[in-house]
Amino acid sequence: MQFLSFSFGFKDLIDILLVAAILYETYRLLRRTGAANLFWGILAFIVIWFLVSFVFQLDLTGALFDRIISVGAIALIVIFQEEIRMFFYRVGARFSSLQLFRRSNPEDEAASRQQILEITQACRHMASTKTGALIVIAGEGNLKEIVDTGERLDAQVSARLIENIFFKNTPLHDGALVIRSGRMIAAACILPVSKDQTIPQHYGLRHRAALGLTEKSDATCIVVSEETGHISVAQDGSIREVTADELFLVLHSSTASAVIAD
Repeated sequence: MQFLSFSFGFKDLIDILLVAAILYETYRLLRRTGAANLFWGILAFIVIWFLVSFVFQLDLTGALFDRIISVGAIALIVIFQEEIRMFFYRVGARFSSLQLFRRSNPEDEAASRQQILEITQACRHMASTKTGALIVIAGEGNLKEIVDTGERLDAQVSARLIENIFFKNTPLHDGALVIRSGRMIAAACILPVSKDQTIPQHYGLRHRAALGLTEKSDATCIVVSEETGHISVAQDGSIREVTADELFLVLHSSTASAVIAD
């Protein structure tokens, strides 16, 4: 019996790290869709295929596995086309955000700061009165399909108007308010709800909707809880509670500040 000999070098280490990164990102995407068990099943199949084809070199079984892999790859692309699209969208968003030679305009910065103050002031007051709210600050991605689900607006960002929209007795208080390019463009919008099974049970529908949108876009979502009055910020598929002062800092330091007064 001939034993396999292995030589391990720096290139092999890089190769392993790249594969590990791809598998980890794939697991994150599938976990959000509630298909984590499917990921482990696919991974187990790949490991068995590798052992059969390359370690034990079983020709007949290896050929069968090769056929399944070739057909299965196409099937996975069809089934998980949305997750694959999301993956490449995130990669592209990372590169597009690297604006090394971007020049800041003092007027734009002042307008952005004022609008962030208006949003923060509205969230602070709604939190004190436990008024539920869901605000979307659009990023570079196109949210046309989200905007089309709501009532069109074309208004300047105003704390009083935001509070009036989410007042319980108004017809627009259900759904999300979308802010893009320094304007409030739509209210009562419907957002996709996250299917991530690891979301804590105490998060309500607004929080899950905020996570659902930020999983699929570069938008920033702000949630004011109707039950607790707590303010939360969702970005890149994760959410955390913040104070009103922290909300201002988050919006001012994030990419939201770059597009809110675009």
